[in-house]
Amino acid sequence: MAVRKAAAKPNISPEEILGYYKDMLLIRRFEEKAGQLYGMGLIGGFCHLYIGQEAVVVGLEAAAEDGDKRITSYRDHGHMLAAGMDPNGVMAELTGRSGGYSKGKGGSMHMFSKEKHFYGGHGIVGAQVPLGAGLAFADKYLDNGRVTFAYFGDGAANQGQIYETFNMAALWDLPVIFVIENNQYAMGTAQKRSTSTPDLYTRGEAFGIKGQAVDGMDVLEVKAAGEKAVAHCRSGKGPYILEIKTYRYRGHSMSDPAKYRTREEVQKMREERDAIESVRSLLLTGKHTTEEALKAIDKDVKDIVNASAEFAKTSPEPDLDELWTDIYA
Repeated sequence: MAVRKAAAKPNISPEEILGYYKDMLLIRRFEEKAGQLYGMGLIGGFCHLYIGQEAVVVGLEAAAEDGDKRITSYRDHGHMLAAGMDPNGVMAELTGRSGGYSKGKGGSMHMFSKEKHFYGGHGIVGAQVPLGAGLAFADKYLDNGRVTFAYFGDGAANQGQIYETFNMAALWDLPVIFVIENNQYAMGTAQKRSTSTPDLYTRGEAFGIKGQAVDGMDVLEVKAAGEKAVAHCRSGKGPYILEIKTYRYRGHSMSDPAKYRTREEVQKMREERDAIESVRSLLLTGKHTTEEALKAIDKDVKDIVNASAEFAKTSPEPDLDELWTDIYA
């Protein structure tokens, strides 16, 4: 999981770092609860958890501004929460309830928030990337200074539509950041078995798109890389690629036993590279907070997540009439 040596990180206040800790912890506790509800049969269909990858979205959201857009694939709950979407609405959507962001009709993979500029959640591998370029095209047309973050994985990086999008984005200097969340496994296939090049960010070189590899287990490095990419796009220089090397602790989806890797591999990442634990250590060793204060944060986060689960359980299912709403014909 080697990455290029990062530039020196800018000064960040302890308060900001503590905020990143809270945001990452919320995503992890939320996803753990989602896993429990899935096991109880309260979440149907597919459910892809974000546990282990929290530093990616939290770091990039720290580099974003109001009005910037984001679009991603089906491993999307973390992106929703990092964008500021209400945990109650997200959990209600996961359980197919009318209080959810898509009225209970989208489920885990398909929910949206126009208010938070979150445009999905898409189940077709790689399909969100040309849509992300379309969002960026609209912003360029409106000349509003906004940037779009188009997230996809290392598996989707081998899809042909990705390169068609690279070509158009470079041709039209679109303000889009292509974020490759390289969690090392495309479903159950290791990157080295499916990809001809060790680095995915170099795939943009043929189109003249600049990019870099980033340590996705370090929220501060992700933020610094995100700020660089955002500045590039806002200045009218066109698209940028961030290959963020991260790791998911759970299987590809809840139905994946993950037998393609060893328990020792996962445990080693948890013990040595965990993004949340590294920030926790940074806060404690720097005497920016105390164990008691962090325990209080954990309790507050758990209360938020438990409340979202209760909201989801008590929210009614959609009426049958909803079958005929929000459709084209």
